Amino acid sequence: MLSPSTTETLIEQTPETPFYIPGTGSSTRPRRTLKQGDCFAVLDSHADIGATPGGPDGIFFCDTRYLSHLEILLNGSQPLLLGSNVRDDNSILIVDLTNPDIFLDQKLSQPKDVLHVVRTFFLLRGVAYQRLRMHNHGNGPFNVRLSVAFGSDFADLFEVRGLRRARRGIANLEVGEGKVTLKYQGLDGKRLRTTMLFDPLPDQLSGSAASYAFELQPNESRSVYVTVKCYPGVVENIDLPFRRGLRAAFHAHQTASRGMATVTTSNQIFNEVMCRSMADLAMLTTDTAQGPYPYAGIPWYSTTFGRDGIITALQMLWCDSRIAKGVLRRLATYQATAFDPRADAEPGKIPHEMRGGEMAALREVPFGLYYGSADATPLFVMLAGLYAEHTGDIETLRALWPNVDAALGWIDGPGDPDRDGFVEYRRADENGLVNQGWKDSHDAIFHADGSLAQGPIALCEVQGYVYLAKRSAARAARRLGMEARGDELDVQATKLAEQFEAAFWCADIGTYALALDGQKRACRVRTSNAGQVLFSGIAAPERADAVMRDLMRPSFFSGWGIRTVARDEPRYNPMSYHNGSV
Repeated sequence: MLSPSTTETLIEQTPETPFYIPGTGSSTRPRRTLKQGDCFAVLDSHADIGATPGGPDGIFFCDTRYLSHLEILLNGSQPLLLGSNVRDDNSILIVDLTNPDIFLDQKLSQPKDVLHVVRTFFLLRGVAYQRLRMHNHGNGPFNVRLSVAFGSDFADLFEVRGLRRARRGIANLEVGEGKVTLKYQGLDGKRLRTTMLFDPLPDQLSGSAASYAFELQPNESRSVYVTVKCYPGVVENIDLPFRRGLRAAFHAHQTASRGMATVTTSNQIFNEVMCRSMADLAMLTTDTAQGPYPYAGIPWYSTTFGRDGIITALQMLWCDSRIAKGVLRRLATYQATAFDPRADAEPGKIPHEMRGGEMAALREVPFGLYYGSADATPLFVMLAGLYAEHTGDIETLRALWPNVDAALGWIDGPGDPDRDGFVEYRRADENGLVNQGWKDSHDAIFHADGSLAQGPIALCEVQGYVYLAKRSAARAARRLGMEARGDELDVQATKLAEQFEAAFWCADIGTYALALDGQKRACRVRTSNAGQVLFSGIAAPERADAVMRDLMRPSFFSGWGIRTVARDEPRYNPMSYHNGSV
């Protein structure tokens, strides 16, 4: 058993990591997720919110939790779960429940499995719809006492993730006929509210619960509808009843994938995987003012991320180039035009992350419009060139060229402060991200002895992105009639490839270094980053072959995929996202 002093020492040695997402244990109920537009919901398998500890339950809009509690009880008890499934197209959640044994004066008054409750839940344009349909399968009458508990903390997403705040805004509520309005006046001046609507009118309604009491005869059914509206997430005059809303939600999901190329094979399992993948992508893709944009993930990353959006668009070019156009236009709109150290912004730089919550508006977190990414800018240039090659859309390329040119200016300018030919990063503010590649954990970039690399850091894969960015930009420039500019970019790319081989190849480990640190020392660590170098074309053919062979050895290849760090490296951990997982 550890002594208190030993425990204190271990705690002191554990670094404080900004914006770390704590893992505090699993929930007793698995989570279900739905998303439509900028609104998403995280519910448990019963379709409850906040009924059990653990998990980021809630209904969220633009990085704010508009509802933190939604729980039903039947005759004072939690119902029993029969089944819980999200439709294959991610449009609705359907949960089947039944009553537990009900006792009165310590005697069984109603056996379990008599009342069938079907909860149907879906999202549409900032509104959450729920129908509770109850059917009595017993031989006698069933006295139903249904209560719906609800509440909202209007927590910023980063609060839900675990960050603590010294001050919060003011919350209040208003109870009306058949509805409750939960209100929040934020410190940023914004007024938010969640409106709970109940149909039919509850027998009792307070600021935290609605209750019903009625009798169901044998084989009789009754429905209760609960609607949650997030303001300003929904237009005031939108008031679709449940059935019309359900049809509109189906239609929205059907049209989301319309126009995409499809693949059908003789293998049914492969077909199902493809269909599910497309459904998931359709759910993540959000219609923005600039076009469709694939958000990075639910719940913590349901927003615009530069790197994630670009790579998704690259992978989707073959089947739906509209996504690439939307990504390019949106990122171009928010491209940095000035220096802002608190946001790691420099002219020409492409955003890493955008947030719309109260903490971002108050700069309690730096991610309102944050540029702490070394790779998003060359990836943007790469995507612009490849989009033009794939589609022949010269008009869009011409409209984007000033943004491409500004991005190239950042690559050769602020992105390479010591002018050694390599793009490198170091956060400009202590609140920013320490590491600014895709492996952005605080301990992801290290040397062969396990010591953490000190910046400025030049990642191997970022140099590959720059290489392919300049090659694709050269071809794009020629498409626009700028032959001299194209030749200039090709010369720069050739020179970069030569410098890269000289600085990054490590013959002793048979692969490319993970990075160069601030003293230009190579991080001689075998990682999957070397594999990311390959698709850019910067690697010499014989060395590309050596990297490929290394990645397929047992120390990397698990049978399920390639590990992010080889098993014999000092920081290897098979459960670590950036340091050993597949």
